[in-house]
Amino acid sequence: MVQSKALTADDYLADVPEERHAALARLRDLCRAELTDFTEAMTYGMPTYERNGTAEVAFASQKQYISLYVLRSDLREAFADRLAGLDMGKGCLRFRRPEQIDFDLVRDLLRATAAQPGTIC
Repeated sequence: MVQSKALTADDYLADVPEERHAALARLRDLCRAELTDFTEAMTYGMPTYERNGTAEVAFASQKQYISLYVLRSDLREAFADRLAGLDMGKGCLRFRRPEQIDFDLVRDLLRATAAQPGTIC
């Protein structure tokens, strides 16, 4: 997906490829359930979750994978053992196929994000 021009997460999900829709909707549901003190917004063409105006989590349907952005370096260090071997960038996890997403890991990362603020990478 080229950078989305969607104005809301609902619009974003309506535009994603059908084979990714369920996984992305589940990511959104987890974000909304775990990040209760965060605001959902659209930033850089993807759904983001902000605390006090700072984005800490986002997700996106990229051309060749689904990305989950957990923008906290402290969490990357705290979850290093569970993140080992996964396709990662500086602040994102990449899943080439929706069935590769470890939703238990995602939930735990989101809970840790919600528990306290940290430094954004």
